[in-house]
Amino acid sequence: MRGRIWRFGDHVDTDAIIPARYLHTSEPAELAAHCMEGLRDGFAAAVQPGDLIVAGENFGCGSSREHAPLAIRASGVGCVVAASFARIFYRNAVNIGLPIVVCPDAVQTAADGQEWEVDLEAGRVRNLTLGAEVAFEPVPPFMRELLAAGGLISTTCRRIAEGELPRRRGGP
Repeated sequence: MRGRIWRFGDHVDTDAIIPARYLHTSEPAELAAHCMEGLRDGFAAAVQPGDLIVAGENFGCGSSREHAPLAIRASGVGCVVAASFARIFYRNAVNIGLPIVVCPDAVQTAADGQEWEVDLEAGRVRNLTLGAEVAFEPVPPFMRELLAAGGLISTTCRRIAEGELPRRRGGP
């Protein structure tokens, strides 16, 4: 994926990604309209499909709500690259199909508006603006499959529908 980057700092919490006053809905378009509202004025209106968020340490800290990665994905962001992620945000991002990459070396030279390319399979971040390339641990095939299918829930529903997984019957 290739796009312009939006640079954020360390410890961006889920309340900054999607303010709590918008948690009355799980509608992706509504959440996208308010993504990063308190942190970067105009982000939701200016972000373009395929743009990338680049952040420092502990991106997505705070509450465990899935609204935050959903707001980012629905805004059109193609991938989030950070020095590190809060563990529950990382899991929620995979669950809803938002590609995320841990690559602290790439973050060090990141600036708003740079053009980047992220290759999940090869494990490479290319800063096309600076002509630099940094490696990260490639995303395993099963995770790329989950992301391409829209996340864990979409993948599980498809596998049940195709008879790959049994339907749950009865029980608690």
